[in-house]
Parts: sequence; C-alpha cells; structure tokens
Amino acid sequence: MNFEKIEQAFGLLLENVQTIQNQLKTGFYEAVIEQNANYLQPHGELKSLAENNQKVAQLGLTPEEWRRTFQYLMMKGQQTEPLQPNHQATPDSLGFLMTLVIDHLFPQDSLRVLELGSGMGNLAETILLNSQKEMDYLGVELDDILVELSASIAEVLGTEGLTFSQGDAVRSQVLQKNLVVSDLPIGYYPDDAIASRFQVASSEGHTYAHHLLMEQGVKYLDSDGYAIFLAPTQLLTSPQSGLLKGWIQSSTELVALVNLPEKMFANPHYAKSLFIFRKPSGKVVAPFIYAFSDLSNPEEIRDFQEKMEMELK
Repeated sequence: MNFEKIEQAFGLLLENVQTIQNQLKTGFYEAVIEQNANYLQPHGELKSLAENNQKVAQLGLTPEEWRRTFQYLMMKGQQTEPLQPNHQATPDSLGFLMTLVIDHLFPQDSLRVLELGSGMGNLAETILLNSQKEMDYLGVELDDILVELSASIAEVLGTEGLTFSQGDAVRSQVLQKNLVVSDLPIGYYPDDAIASRFQVASSEGHTYAHHLLMEQGVKYLDSDGYAIFLAPTQLLTSPQSGLLKGWIQSSTELVALVNLPEKMFANPHYAKSLFIFRKPSGKVVAPFIYAFSDLSNPEEIRDFQEKMEMELK
C-alpha cells in the first residue's frame, strides 16, 4: 500500500469537495457524493475539479488505497459535521477480524451476505476487499444520505457484488442468507407496534434496537448460516437481557464470544464484543470464548486463529 499516493489523493479530493461545498452551498457528505459522480462522469464547468480528478486517476490507486483515502476524507468531514456514534465507521481491525472469522466458518467459495445498518459502507468494503470468498453482499441502511454515500464510494472503488438499499432493517423482508453481519446500532427502537412482533420485545417502554436486529438477522439465515454481530460487551447483563437470553435459548445458538480490548473504545462503557450465532443445531456445544488484549499484536492474532480452528467448527 502506497501511503504517499493516498495522501496525494486525499488532498486533491478534499480540495474538490470543499470547492463543491462552496459552489452548491451543500454539506460535506453531499459534496463527497457529487465529487464521486464528477470523478466517474465529469460534468460541470469548473476546470479545477476536472484537473484534480485527472491527477487522482493518474495515481492509479488500488481499491484498498481508495478505501483508505475515503476513510481519511470521512474523518476530515467529521471535524466539521460530526456523525452520531451509530454512524461511525467500523474500525479496520474489527473488519479484518470479522473477515478472518468468515473465511474460517464457511467452506464454500461464494456467500449471500446481508449487513444490517451498513452506514458509510466501510465494513462492507473491508470484508469484500480482504475475504477469500466471492460475495453477493447487500447492505441495508436507514439514512438515505449514507446509502447514497456508500453506493457512490463502491462505484468509485469498482467493488463487485455490493449493493446498498435504504430501509428500516428491523422490518421484515423476504431474504435468505448464508451470512448476516452488523456493527449493531445501539439504542431504543421507537415503534412499539413493530417491536411487539419480536420475542425480545419489552412489555414496558421501548425495546432495544440492537436486540431486535439480532433476532431479525438470525431469521434470515439458512440452516447452515451464521450471524456475526458487534454488540455491547455487557449485552447479556444489561437491561432487557433476560428477554434476549430467552430468545437465545429457544431460537438460536451462541457459538462464539470474542471479547475486544477496552482500550479500542473511547469510553469502556461503550466497549463491544463479537457475538456469533447460528440456527439451533440440536447439539449441546459450549461456545468458543476468546479475550483479546491487543488486536495489533500478530502473535495474538495467530493464537486466536489457531484456537478458533480447533474449537469453532
């Protein structure tokens, strides 16, 4: 990976985005969408945009270099237009870890994948660019600007097999997938009527949206499929956890729990872990449990991989 080229591309794209913001009087993320459209199919009268886009094209960025460039661009945007926590990009280290798990879990070469709450699309791009599997990947996201943004980035990267759709991921759809993934948005779901259809529904007040998404995600799985969720570490001891545990016991099977280093999270209260579920197998199997202390340590990654291969089959 050539970080010098990434830095050059970032500077040129940022200049274009800021020019578009000034010209169209629009927000940062809308300007990124317009810039991506202009890069792919030049239009408009500003000579500087075309010149910068030509310079970017001449850099010959790889898809992964493009992805990193957009990451830096989004980080810059958040300095002036902060995103709510649920819309923050999933860290690369967690995307790489999920990819490692996915490639181990599935013997087949191709997968049908659903991501619930796909945000800016960084987790999808990380998995697709680094997995050994061929994927038909659908990301569902409620925020229409994020859907447009992630779709425009995917088009620039030329990512194959990736589609983003605007919609409420809690609401049922006619889908059948090998794999469901989500960096779960945390909070309460506002529609109690919809929530009441779920086993995890709370009888008092709103139900946790992340509980609803977990139940919904497992419903979409084939009999041999898996759901991989980034969820709060305290998931099984937090309020409404009794309802969630009742659903797990009756309708799904927890096959692995991977605790992540607290130092990865600005506030330990918001720490997340990796929860892996599948449809009930009828067998009594203790879940594979692993606790990371440092995701950047190659030896620890190798230790995790070796133990996962032995215990998670």
